[in-house]
Amino acid sequence: MSALEKNQTLAELMTDMGTRARAAARLLATASAESKHAALIGAAEAVRRRADDILAANVLDMEAAEKKGISKAFLDRLLLTRPRLEGIVEALRTIAELPDPVGSVIAEWDRPNGLHIERVRTPLGVIGVIFESRPNVTADAGALCLKSGNAVILRGGSDSFHSSRALVECLWQGLEQAGLPRDAVQIVPVTDREAVGEMLKGLSGNIDVIVPRGGKALVARVEAEARVPVFAHLEGIVHVYIDKSADLDKAVTVTLNAKMRRTGICGAAETLLVHHDVLGTHLLPILEALMARGCEIRGDEDVLARLPSARPATEEDWRTEYEDAIISVKVVDSVAETIAHIERYSSHHTEAIIAEDPVAVEEFFAGIDSAILMHNASTQFADGGEFGFGGEIGIATGKMHARGPVGVEQLTSFKYRVRGNGQTRP
Repeated sequence: MSALEKNQTLAELMTDMGTRARAAARLLATASAESKHAALIGAAEAVRRRADDILAANVLDMEAAEKKGISKAFLDRLLLTRPRLEGIVEALRTIAELPDPVGSVIAEWDRPNGLHIERVRTPLGVIGVIFESRPNVTADAGALCLKSGNAVILRGGSDSFHSSRALVECLWQGLEQAGLPRDAVQIVPVTDREAVGEMLKGLSGNIDVIVPRGGKALVARVEAEARVPVFAHLEGIVHVYIDKSADLDKAVTVTLNAKMRRTGICGAAETLLVHHDVLGTHLLPILEALMARGCEIRGDEDVLARLPSARPATEEDWRTEYEDAIISVKVVDSVAETIAHIERYSSHHTEAIIAEDPVAVEEFFAGIDSAILMHNASTQFADGGEFGFGGEIGIATGKMHARGPVGVEQLTSFKYRVRGNGQTRP
């Protein structure tokens, strides 16, 4: 369906999608691991086979976005290339090869009365994914939900409408080849923003979880209006701390990658904290490497004293996710001051420490309550694919159920199976 049926309202369209997704979820919950594997391999082959069609669809989206004057960071997230398509193919194949989580026993034990109890993974049901400009989210979300036995309703942004549709058609081919219901992966066929509102209402109880992937405005709306549970992070205000024990080469290369590899992703560093004891040795080499790549520096008084060309950092800078080639820089006197700054300004997404002192590392890890903590590694590894999950449906920064990259295991709940031999409770 590419548009509303005659005399059909948007609410009716969305309710129908929810009903069909629920029916598909019941079938997926008991589908064999082999059939899900076959569907994902079939989808990967379809992406490779239909690469020209997908890229042509992406050209339509890119041209429309450029006419709107969209930012370079946004355009980079929207763009599909042959290497990026090959990355999607590999992600689908990797997810296909992951162990099937459904039915796996998380824990089991025996009670003195002879009862045997098992905690077993089970699908969540129907996942609603609301995302903006990244077409690859279409494939990642569809594949992860399928692998974990969940149906999914995708609502991509209007900017990625054609690209996302082309990728969903590949997922449909895989499902049909494997004998699984096509309704297991659905994409909202209209760009009307009210479709988001209908999903947030839960589609008459048919959506079990909402996952938003996009900017602050989208995530804030989802968290404010959703009547179903949400897996989300509001912002990616990510910090890199250079400890007094940091190796200079690591400090330069890791910080440069954390900020500049891709400035528009949620794992990109936004604030750099440098220990006062290495101000004379580490600060300028790091900042010069960043500036050589076109990064703007906004610093505190200590930074400005050594780099007069930097802009003064304001209070707002410490709270800002730039999603651009800009970084705020502050000098700190201790790990404790670093922790205090991060806890005040962080969005609890990802933080990194560059250090050779294990005591400093453990203090940093113990004192910070973010979803992902890195030691001597780029924050841009904050990604489900890099964690070995095959991909991710999003990064969750809440503390209930899922946290960090949301992969197949995080898209399951559990139930208890209790086996007895006629026991009764006295």
